Amino acid sequence: MSTGRLHIDLSAIADNWRALASMSQGETGAVVKADGYGMGAGIVARTLAKAGCRRFFVAMAEEGAALRKELGPGPMIGVFSGHMAGDSDLIRDNQLAPMINSVDQMLRHVEALPGHPFGIQLDTGMNRLGMEAGEWAALRDIALSQKIVLIMSHMSCADEPGHPMNQQQLQAFTEMTEGLQVPRSLSATAGHLLGKDYHFELTRPGIGLYGGLPFADAKPVVSIEMPVIQVRDVEAGESVGYANAFTAPRPMRVATVSSGYADGLIRALGENGRGRLFAGDQPCPTVGRVSMDLICADVSHLSDIPETLSILGRHQSIDDVADAALTIGHEILTSLGHRYARSYSE
Repeated sequence: MSTGRLHIDLSAIADNWRALASMSQGETGAVVKADGYGMGAGIVARTLAKAGCRRFFVAMAEEGAALRKELGPGPMIGVFSGHMAGDSDLIRDNQLAPMINSVDQMLRHVEALPGHPFGIQLDTGMNRLGMEAGEWAALRDIALSQKIVLIMSHMSCADEPGHPMNQQQLQAFTEMTEGLQVPRSLSATAGHLLGKDYHFELTRPGIGLYGGLPFADAKPVVSIEMPVIQVRDVEAGESVGYANAFTAPRPMRVATVSSGYADGLIRALGENGRGRLFAGDQPCPTVGRVSMDLICADVSHLSDIPETLSILGRHQSIDDVADAALTIGHEILTSLGHRYARSYSE
């Protein structure tokens, strides 16, 4: 097989959800946008539904429609982008709950789908999505007379527990929602970990379900094995890969594996030897630039050349790879391509 093998541990996703749910006295939902962070939204959501999750969140109505086909009737599917122009049929036909972000969206929703459930998204300081305090005050009574299933906001600095913005957003959200008899949600994974003051009636973890920080106790979910296509001897002074970006300082053995940036292993992994592949327990530094389909690694220290090298697994997490690529685990996960031969375990 010339393609890499990507394995997804569904039981680990379920265990991560249960672990997060056990920290809160309220309800715990799940974010499955971007095709379940690249893991497959349908199979992830079905796994979590079996574990007890009843509220799911996606970024856009099209994702929600596809997810409804997987989940069937019953669980709530919230749409972060709200009620966009042209989405009315998708929202109605698939029983989606748009998280209304503006006055315009509110008017569109009540005119197109009177009586259809929806949520409200409030801006508590991130200045990205949601109604500001003045807009909410103007619409609050009208909105509360309709069928609201959730009031939510989103935190900008929750992955930095000591950041003053956390307390500022908590206070703003509390003031904007205090006394309302509607479920509230402020926190994703990082906010969930800040403690019960940030939980309200619902939390909605995302990255923590898939084995990523800041949920340090998360079980790893993803492993990737890549076949070795060729091994060659490189003399001191010879270069490897595009632009002569790496020059061998000594005689070396270099393995070329079948994966590259077309598979989500971004080019920055190859800069300055920051990336590592693994042969069993042995780390093998990347050499040269990551190309579209190939990565090279130094295997000079190995006594036997393996058939595969791994980049994700028990020795290297998505955040380890992200650090090497100067990015975050979210980008690594959601960039993993469709050329891998995927397998799942429960």
